[in-house]
Amino acid sequence: MTPSPEAPARLPRAVLRHAGARCAALCAVSTAASAAALLLPAALGRTLDLLLAHAPAARWVACCAGLVLLIAVLDGCAGVLTGTVDARSASWLRRRVTGQVLALGPRAGARFGAGDLVARLVGNAAQAGTAPAAVAALVAALAGPVGGVVALGLIDPWLAAVLLAGAPVLALLLRAFARDTSACVADYQRVQGRMAAALTEAVGGFRTIRAAGAEDRETARILAPLPELSRAGHRMWRVQGRAAAQAVTVAPLLNLGVVAVAGLLLARHRVSVGEMLAASRYAVLATGVGVLVGQLAALSRARAATGRLAEVLAEPAPGHGTRGLPAGCGQLELRGVTAGRGDRTVLDGVDLLVPGGTTLAVVGRSGAGKSLLAELAGRLADPDAGEVLLDGMPLRDLGHADLRAAVSYAFERPALLGTTVEDAIGFGLTTPSPDRIRSAARAAHADDFVRRLPHGYATRCADAPRSGGESQRLGLARAFAHGGRLLILDDALSSLDTVTEHRIAQSLLAPGAGPTRLLIAHRTATAARADAVAWLDGGRIRAVGPHAELWRDAEYRAVFGA
Repeated sequence: MTPSPEAPARLPRAVLRHAGARCAALCAVSTAASAAALLLPAALGRTLDLLLAHAPAARWVACCAGLVLLIAVLDGCAGVLTGTVDARSASWLRRRVTGQVLALGPRAGARFGAGDLVARLVGNAAQAGTAPAAVAALVAALAGPVGGVVALGLIDPWLAAVLLAGAPVLALLLRAFARDTSACVADYQRVQGRMAAALTEAVGGFRTIRAAGAEDRETARILAPLPELSRAGHRMWRVQGRAAAQAVTVAPLLNLGVVAVAGLLLARHRVSVGEMLAASRYAVLATGVGVLVGQLAALSRARAATGRLAEVLAEPAPGHGTRGLPAGCGQLELRGVTAGRGDRTVLDGVDLLVPGGTTLAVVGRSGAGKSLLAELAGRLADPDAGEVLLDGMPLRDLGHADLRAAVSYAFERPALLGTTVEDAIGFGLTTPSPDRIRSAARAAHADDFVRRLPHGYATRCADAPRSGGESQRLGLARAFAHGGRLLILDDALSSLDTVTEHRIAQSLLAPGAGPTRLLIAHRTATAARADAVAWLDGGRIRAVGPHAELWRDAEYRAVFGA
């Protein structure tokens, strides 16, 4: 296993680096809008002084109008850039997390749950994608208060001193708000993930739910976290409302102090009427905590969502070597393989040799570890100890492309991916040819029913009604089309009728040149046709031999219920 390069602490920086030039442009445009907003009070004050003095003020009036127009244009550009940066960042995050989920394989679902992963990919990625724009907006928002204090100092140092006296209080309020908001948002998103996980489970098992008449019970189970979600949401609003209320209490007092001092200075003729107007506006800008509260809230939501994505990216994904397969006929070997599910050891020190070009059926009671052994044989999972070799080469050392080209799988419940039936059969092939796909479909006895579909092989998978056995035949066709040195069938014949299974087994298990075949078998007929049978019992290989010889053992017969 190799750790992902995106550790939790690094992902926010990675998102910002990806936003790159667009984020810099957004920051520049937003800062320019803040700068124009800082110039406007000075221009208004100067215009007022000229008008009171009955001096020509047309140029200054035009300047004020130009600044207002410029602010509007810059705000519009900032809005467009914000949407673009958000969308591109969310898209980049989704690609990264999706790639990591696929690299993790079954471990991703076991670690996080399918529903929670969907919630992270859809909702959390969208929120995390707002982080670069939120940072840029926060930088621009800080320009207002800083510029306001500087402008007050330029009018008169006493005005800036009055404002700076209350600045530490505002800073403490903002710090407390950011801390409390992050905790509330994280709780809210975690509860959302739990609800999404429960909903996904219910959708996957809807037939069981309807058959049991348990719709109301499942609805209540899915919605059970709603009160907790409501409490987390109310905490967020209370935190934001409290921060806004505190800011509203402090900011007007500071504004009043600045205006009062400016009035005294006006009475002493140290500032003009226009400068007093400008000072009142700069005081509002300098105490604009409401804008900062909004930006901090957005940034807190984005950071919490980024943290949830970083948890997925921090999971160590399987690493691949760079070596290719030597010449060989597909000999499979397991040496001292130990592997588990969660905290339970399922396979314990398994040694197994499958000669190239032969067929080995793996049998055992439920929970004996048959499917786990099938996963290890093609490196859909890695053992906790020991190693798996194909033609003498450890699977860990093989390059990813070489490994997947050498091993093909067919499953009990195949996922038929692709737009059309032809796409589903050719899934994973670099250059799938129609002849190869149809030949594989004939070998899997799927060609006849595919041709009866409305558009044959061009029928959309979503529009192709099929039974469980027909889906298995399409999965077998995909495995046959894939080819390779090792063919692994994980109970891939279980839904076929007896006649179809017999026909496929005859062609699949016929002696002669072909890939090595590893079958997870539950039927005596399948085990009897294999060259040898490996009997799994208690996480170990109890015996390996022809089915006829093993059948003499009453405990072996009991595996099949005989």
